Amino acid sequence: MNNNSTRFKHHYLNKAISVLNCNILDGTHDDSFNLEMLKEPFFSNKIVVLINILSRYRLEEKMKCIVFVKRITVARAIADILQNLKGLDLWKCEFLVGRHSGPKNMSRQKMDAIVENFSSGEVNLLIATSVGEEGLDIQTCCLVVRFDLPETVASFIQSRGRARMTNSKYVVLLERGNHSQEKLLNDYIDGEGIMNGEIDLRTSNDVFDHLEEKSYRVEKTGASISTACSVSLLHRYCYNLPKDMFFNPSPAFIYIDDTEGIICRVILPPNAAFRQVDGQPCQSNDEAKRDACLEAYVKLYELGALTDFLLPGSGSRKNSASTINGSANNSHDDESLREELHEMLIPTILKPSTCKLDCPLNLHFYYIQFFPIPADRHYRIFGLFVINPLPMEAEKLEVDLHLARGRIVKAGMKHLGTISFDEEQMMLGRNFQEMFLKVLLDRSEFTVSHVMLGNNETLLFNSTFYLLLPIKQELYGDIFMIDWPTVKRCLSSPVFKDPTGVSVHGSYLPDESLRLLDNMYSKTDVVGSLIFAPHINTFFVIDVILNELNARSEYDGATYEDHYKERFGIKLSHPEQPLLHAKQLCNLHNLLHDRLRETTGRELMEHFVELPPELCSLKIIGFSKDMCSSLSLLPSLMCRLENLLVAIELKDVMLSSFSEASQISASGILEALTTERCLERISLERFEVLGDAFLKYVVGRHNFLTYEELDEGQLTSRRSAIVNNSHLYELSIKRNLQVYIRDQHFEPTQFIALGRPCKVVCNADTEVNIHTDSRENCNLRCTKSHHWLHRKTIADAVESLVGAFLVEGGFKAAFAFLFWVGIDVDYKDSSLYRVLDASSINLSLTSHTNVDELEELIGYNFKHKGLILEAFVHPSFNKHSGGCYQKLEFLGDAVLEYLITSYLYSAYPDLKPGQITDLKSLAVSNNSLAYVAVQKGIHKYLIKDSNYLSTAVNKFENYIRLPNSEKDLVEEPACPKVLGDIVESCVAAVLLDSGFNLKCVWTLVLMLLEPVLSFSDMHMNPMREIRELCQCHELELGLPKPMKADGEYHVKVEVNINSQVISSAAANRNSKVARKFAAQETLSKLKNYGYTHKNKSLEEILRDARKKEPELLGYNEEPIKVEADVSAEINNLKIGKERDANISFQNTEIFIRGTLRTSSQRTAGDTMFSKDDVSIERNNQLKVAKQNGCLPKGTTQKNIKKEYHGHMVNKTAKSFLFEVCAVSYWKPPEFELCKEEGPSHLRRFTYKVTVQISGPSETLLECYSDAQLQKKAAQEHAAQGALWYLKQHGYLPKDEVHV
Repeated sequence: MNNNSTRFKHHYLNKAISVLNCNILDGTHDDSFNLEMLKEPFFSNKIVVLINILSRYRLEEKMKCIVFVKRITVARAIADILQNLKGLDLWKCEFLVGRHSGPKNMSRQKMDAIVENFSSGEVNLLIATSVGEEGLDIQTCCLVVRFDLPETVASFIQSRGRARMTNSKYVVLLERGNHSQEKLLNDYIDGEGIMNGEIDLRTSNDVFDHLEEKSYRVEKTGASISTACSVSLLHRYCYNLPKDMFFNPSPAFIYIDDTEGIICRVILPPNAAFRQVDGQPCQSNDEAKRDACLEAYVKLYELGALTDFLLPGSGSRKNSASTINGSANNSHDDESLREELHEMLIPTILKPSTCKLDCPLNLHFYYIQFFPIPADRHYRIFGLFVINPLPMEAEKLEVDLHLARGRIVKAGMKHLGTISFDEEQMMLGRNFQEMFLKVLLDRSEFTVSHVMLGNNETLLFNSTFYLLLPIKQELYGDIFMIDWPTVKRCLSSPVFKDPTGVSVHGSYLPDESLRLLDNMYSKTDVVGSLIFAPHINTFFVIDVILNELNARSEYDGATYEDHYKERFGIKLSHPEQPLLHAKQLCNLHNLLHDRLRETTGRELMEHFVELPPELCSLKIIGFSKDMCSSLSLLPSLMCRLENLLVAIELKDVMLSSFSEASQISASGILEALTTERCLERISLERFEVLGDAFLKYVVGRHNFLTYEELDEGQLTSRRSAIVNNSHLYELSIKRNLQVYIRDQHFEPTQFIALGRPCKVVCNADTEVNIHTDSRENCNLRCTKSHHWLHRKTIADAVESLVGAFLVEGGFKAAFAFLFWVGIDVDYKDSSLYRVLDASSINLSLTSHTNVDELEELIGYNFKHKGLILEAFVHPSFNKHSGGCYQKLEFLGDAVLEYLITSYLYSAYPDLKPGQITDLKSLAVSNNSLAYVAVQKGIHKYLIKDSNYLSTAVNKFENYIRLPNSEKDLVEEPACPKVLGDIVESCVAAVLLDSGFNLKCVWTLVLMLLEPVLSFSDMHMNPMREIRELCQCHELELGLPKPMKADGEYHVKVEVNINSQVISSAAANRNSKVARKFAAQETLSKLKNYGYTHKNKSLEEILRDARKKEPELLGYNEEPIKVEADVSAEINNLKIGKERDANISFQNTEIFIRGTLRTSSQRTAGDTMFSKDDVSIERNNQLKVAKQNGCLPKGTTQKNIKKEYHGHMVNKTAKSFLFEVCAVSYWKPPEFELCKEEGPSHLRRFTYKVTVQISGPSETLLECYSDAQLQKKAAQEHAAQGALWYLKQHGYLPKDEVHV
């Protein structure tokens, strides 16, 4: 019936919309409707009038309107119709209903989002129920329409209040001729007038003199709270606590009769900042409840669980200035993708010298070594000459230069001392460097007959100062010197001489010379020279003269002479001359780029061509093939050296602040500063993946120990505020890390050195024009070395440096770096001891689970059993005074992510960072951890109080236990998140109990996650897989918005293949789970059509990857010594702070030894403590303890009462006994009149109190009073006896409660 009703509604609305859209606008007037087109039964006269009103006002500027209706279904229907009316497309319509509106309710987040959109103008028409009248921050409107009459004067006034703007319209729709409606409206108007008149006549004293509300005010912000709103605000705090579909946090209230009035006790959910608080004695339950809620709310603020505006916030207020201030920029996810212009640091040691080139200099001499692989090439040896000595780590530079087709040249340097340069040698060295840089990078200048060197103007804007010169080795010994003859020979080439002073014809013997294009040259000058062939506009280096070949020799079935005539139309004048064996001058490339993965074979033979001499113009004499090969390597080598020197400078900066920086190498720092865009073999991404996981762990650990009052959600928010990109960016900028980042691949055309200065002068006046936002000149190098950087890249540098410190220096070095950056991850041992001590409150749960079995299952014996008990308490279980697993889950999630990242990073050294991230996500996903929980059987120890959760867990367990052949025949049930959570909380419990001994936790994780870490049954997220598949095959993926019906989300996934749509649908209470199921089914259909991934799957990559023994990276901190009893440590550390998590009375901690049993307690409202679903066998017989003569001798009622009075309020023994039973979750004590005696005017009464004590052995305590003249006194006396018994048998702390 429900399905038929739903289908009928949709059919009706669709039909109505189609009618309304059919010629609804009159063609002659664009601003009016042709209402004649609208006919029943699809609309009422009222809807016609509403449409006419909206049509009339739709064209007005900045128009906003609220339409008030009574019923939710009317709001939804009108909104649906108006959203689809083409004639009203200027109105952007949404409906707004309450949170408690039955199955069609609206979440608080959805309500807030709609109100926000209405404020911003994205929505300008609201169809609202009474929820829109008050309680929401909705802006006033230009137009308010009452579609339905208000039911009260207050409703009338509140809705009118939404139309307070100047010239606002307030429209009420009345049925024509309905006098009762007209009278009602007039009554409302009259009532409003009367109320306004009363208010005008009142004075301030009349209003406030008799109010006795308690309030609390925050001076910093002026925010205040009073008892009038304390209850609703406390409910709002609980509503914001972490929750799931099996647990909805809310406060419970217990009322206690006291001599001075009624006391309300507020008990908060297990995941709140504290568990309970008592209010002051009041005259009524309602007043006591408001007072207790105010006390609770003030305590929440004092603990830091609320913001300075007295509202639940994302993260603690305490000590937040240093860490949360940077989180204000997190509102836009695209912020981190924004690019900014930053200077790139040039190594100080290579910056332009203040020394002049026309004076003698002593330069440090570094021999550059080349080792080709394979060793079938010859390279001319060169030297590097700098003014200042290079750092030791720079001297040890080793770099692989990648040539074409997989060839590699390994390059390094060796310091050979200093060498003196006189004025002439300095100029020669400078001119030689300018010469070869022109040849390599600006060779077009050599196409003319004359090239000028040594222009002093070009020295003005050099970015670096060093010389690269050819060197030679003495015939005997290891002595190297500059090859000045070669330098001078090159510089004496005709191209560098004044053309007016050069002889046109050389005087050479015929056998010793060759006629080139421009002159006669000696054969010795031609061999090993640079020539230019104009007919093909190409430069060549001459290797040898081929005396056995000339132009008349055979070539490709003809002769060289014929070839040049036919191919180029050139008739050779001297065909008898021998041909030249020439190698083309190659273009300069970025040799730091890893070409090993791009090529499969190697070309072992060099490529040469034969050229007729008369077609060649000689340019540089002595410019040999070997020299050319070496020169092509030098720019890439110098680029790596400059980058390494920058990393060394950063290391020196850090070393001046913390000594641990000495533990990391400059090459490690360089890798952590080099992005993937540089296209080198080194990249920060692997370090960044490791550093990200480590940062989340240590920041999470610090927050867990420092902010005990925060819940899991607030801890997560606080950690996110510290580790998010926006905050890391700000920290990086403060430390000026952006200038050290290398984010552009080496572009040879932008190579700058002495002899090739930077020609783009950048200053304050020219910067804007040079570096435009369009980034058309993004590779342009200016004199300030500006480059564009993403904000995320700058933030990633922090995480990658953390990873580098972690790998090379361990935890301690990484901690020092984080402190230097500005992230505090330190903590005190006392914080851990406080957590361990507080865990004892959970020992009352020992009867609900078998701790010994659980310890044996995970292979760890706990010193503090309360930790492992807390790790398995679901927040739905509220029948104890401790907490739940959620905060432990927060810590366990962080440490587990780091350990798995460490495992993958060390075990698979060849995996790409993205692959590590994918595998980590698979390993620690909720499904994987839930699988582990079921396979290991630890889910059986979950303590919960939700039948629905029990059903969900059993359903998932049954599915996991099925054989693989049967799993394909049934739909996979939704995985309860709690199953993965308890694995994480269990890991956190071991971490805390071991004193943060990660080696112990590492062993546990490898054991627990053994079936997962084999990755034998990997399943990538279906949504990600289908996105990648569609992107790979250029298919159109459609993801329609989920529709909610009958408590479930109905989701579709569609793929368009050549106008054919393949779609799958699924439904689930969780929209993400439904989307996953639909994506899985769609993937299966696509694969049936033959669509598969073109690249290797992750499973194939992992199967082929090299695997090493995994190791725990960087762990070198000393674990904290943990004993079973930490009270001594707490006393020694002077920790006297009262544990907020414990339930206390009169500043007295109450711990009941024994077992928590089910009990039926009277609580406020609808909150009841119900029976949990943990079955416990009762093997012990019920014991009955009778206390006759209930007090020891010498103890009088007077001194009992004196010692028993609390510090805040006077409590009777009877009320305290009720509280003890409530806190211990025992049945309430029962008082029974046993005996009446004496005459009627002196009657005496004897009472018996019965207390059923739940524990390892069930005990029934009966205490009898002495005969008393008043019943109340007799009940009090019996209660005192019961309390004395409880204290003597250890149910109350003897040093706290005196009886």
